[in-house]
This record gives sequence, structure tokens and C-alpha cells, in this order.
Amino acid sequence: MRLPFLAALASCLLSACVAVESSAPEAPAPAGGPVPDRVSSATATTNFRTAVDRVEPAAEGLCRQRLQDVNCDFLIRIDPNPSAPPNAFQSLDKNGRPVITFTRSLIADARNIDEIAFVVGHESAHHIEQHIARQQQSAATGALVGGLIASVAGADGRTVNEISRLGAGVGARRFSKEHELEADALGTIIVTRAGYDPIRGAQFFTRIPDPGDRFLGTHPPNADRIDIVRRTAAGL
Repeated sequence: MRLPFLAALASCLLSACVAVESSAPEAPAPAGGPVPDRVSSATATTNFRTAVDRVEPAAEGLCRQRLQDVNCDFLIRIDPNPSAPPNAFQSLDKNGRPVITFTRSLIADARNIDEIAFVVGHESAHHIEQHIARQQQSAATGALVGGLIASVAGADGRTVNEISRLGAGVGARRFSKEHELEADALGTIIVTRAGYDPIRGAQFFTRIPDPGDRFLGTHPPNADRIDIVRRTAAGL
């Protein structure tokens, strides 16, 4: 059963590599120290460029160590929509190249270079853990099971399609929180290899809304994410 919305999970995002001006990055604050207020636009831009320059090679190296016959050449880009809300996400282009997209508002909201580095590492980890492929498989299974149940129950074709769609949605969300925690753990390793502080980087979890532990939620509680970063970092 091939459903068009499954392909959207790996939608193509094509863009030229972003180029930003280079200057000295902000000096790191002591680990565990207070989180500073919002940095200037120039500092945010510099932090982004510097973090990408250091974290991307670490992510690509780990990707090639763990995976075979998978594209590990990351393209890290800025969302062309200047009004997009704070977000970063990993996708694949039409050739299977991993793409990491940052919105301008997320870059501006990061309080230090470690936070930017952690997001780069986290999104890179989604690709290394092959989460898009795993999510597609889970969605396809959910769609198939939902469709079979509806068919056995005697539903008409329209209802079968709708239940298949709902089943795909449930399937895609089934392991979302697990995937986020996996990306946090592997991202911690990537960030540490790049020379940044993942614990300081994960402090942005203290500023974003906590999703809690909702059934079929897409993200785990913030406290769980901070905890896995601390435990992973302690084991390195």
C-alpha cells in the first residue's frame, strides 16, 4: 500500500549552502553557569557558522563509521522564510542527501554557541539513527493494519482509506519520543567530539514549553531529555 503522505516524511528540501560572515565567536561561559540573555544578531550569526564548521565534520565522521551505503554529506541550511518560528529539522533531498534546516528565529534565540552546536548534533543524529526510514516503516505498518481492520469490519472504500490514514499517523508517532531521546544521546556524543559542552547546550530545554508525557506525543518531557544528555555525557 503506497500512500502519498508517507513520501512527505522525506520531502525534498533543496537550497544552496548558506554563507554568513565570519568573526570571533562568543567566549564560552563556565559550565553550569547562568544562561545569558539573547545575544546580538552578529554574535548569533557567528555562533551558527562556527558551530556548523566544527560539528558537521564530527557528525559526518561518525555517520561514515556507523553506516554503509548511506549519504553522510550533510547540507546545513537556513530556512528561506524569515518569519518561520523557532525550529530545526532533518530531511532528505531527492538524492538521499541529509539536509538540516534552521530557521532564523531559532538561531537568534540560542543563548550561546553550545546550544547551536547541540541542535546541529541532535539533527545530525536523526539521520545517523535512520529515523526517517524507521518512521516511514512504522507509518506504513500502521496504515496497513488500520486498513485491514476496517476492511474486515466491512467498511466502504472511503472509510478504509480514512482509517488507513489515521493508522499511518499513529504509526508515525509511535516511536517519536524514543527517536528524540536517541537523537539527544547520539547528539551529545557528536557535540562532545566537536569540542562543545552538551550539558550547557541542552539548557535551551529549560526555556521551551514542556510537552509533558502525552500519549502519542511527538516529543518527550524536557526533564527526560536533559537527563539523558547528562547521563550520556557522564559516560564519555
